[in-house]
Amino acid sequence: MFRGQILSRIGKNRFFANFCSLGNGERPSVNSVAGISLLKSEPVSSDKLSPGREHVISYLVNSCGLTLEKAVSASSRLHFVSPDKPNDVLLFLEKHGFSKPQITELVSRRPKLLLSNPEKSLLPKIEFFLHSAGFSETDMVKTFVKYPRYLTRSVEKLFAPVYEYLEDVVGSRKAGILLSRGSWIFDRGLHKKLIDNVAFLRELEVPERSIQYALYHYPHVVTRDLESFKKLVSEVQGMGFNPLKMSFVVAMHSRTGKSSRGIWERCYETYSSWGWSKDDIHLAFRKYPNCMLLSEKKISRFLDLVVNKMGRDSRSIAQIPNVIAYSMEKRIIPRYSVLRHLFLNGFVEKDWSLASVIYPAEQKFLEKYVKQYLKEQPQLLSIYKGETNCGF
Repeated sequence: MFRGQILSRIGKNRFFANFCSLGNGERPSVNSVAGISLLKSEPVSSDKLSPGREHVISYLVNSCGLTLEKAVSASSRLHFVSPDKPNDVLLFLEKHGFSKPQITELVSRRPKLLLSNPEKSLLPKIEFFLHSAGFSETDMVKTFVKYPRYLTRSVEKLFAPVYEYLEDVVGSRKAGILLSRGSWIFDRGLHKKLIDNVAFLRELEVPERSIQYALYHYPHVVTRDLESFKKLVSEVQGMGFNPLKMSFVVAMHSRTGKSSRGIWERCYETYSSWGWSKDDIHLAFRKYPNCMLLSEKKISRFLDLVVNKMGRDSRSIAQIPNVIAYSMEKRIIPRYSVLRHLFLNGFVEKDWSLASVIYPAEQKFLEKYVKQYLKEQPQLLSIYKGETNCGF
């Protein structure tokens, strides 16, 4: 069936498109956007549509604001005869601060939401977010629109127990942030493995600050099953990481999952291609675990500058691997350009310390390497700002 045929049938069923004004008494409606949505739609599947499905498509387009394509797609997962229940859901959402575009987004991503019981299913989530988690109405709405799966989760089995546990471990503020971020922990619930993993870290005397950091930044790490979690801990310890240091949980993150391990292996190959030994790579990893989660392009671009512009041994960077993570455009190149100019004009020695140049805050760098030489070298500031071409 082509788009024109679908539009024709929807037009003939205009009474269904205005469901929001039907039923027992007046019902507030979401404004019809049929004219705009249908005119902009592209051709859809030629599959034959049943009359009941056409009615659903019409409702989704005219009452919920979906485009024709999205309505057709959603209609395959949604069936209703009477508009009463969907109307109640739309009314409920509007009453609790959801705008029409936000409702359109919700329905588009979770069509079956229209079949919910507002008072029994949706209200408990809203009340939890507002009263237990302390969200404002605006933040609550934004979170549900961003993570509509939350509206299908249980307060009793998921939200409440997980949130209370996180409050005890990371505090209310961070627990709320995790909730607003759509953390995996709120999908998986307060499983025994999460509690067991945290207990295991405490047995190793991992500081609470590190445990909090892991829960806040790497929830996927601490929601593994206990056996694989212990293997991960053993692996990281075997690489020389101290459980008492924050780098321990960062290293666990870098060795978790196929994606992270794949990146780790590609980084290993990239460092090796620049002459780093296994010991160099492991040393850098212990000093700065995130050096094994950078892109190959970023690593190579930085080491190319070190070797081919600065004329230094790439392996020396294994001692200060965090410099690789700094922005080339905003920090590395501007500062190197200044030092190169100072060296060429006899103001600094050739073996100036890369760490002492890259690490300081901008103001300290400017005072030490720019301002004190401005009288003799007035172009330094324009070099630092990139206004003078230095060949990079």
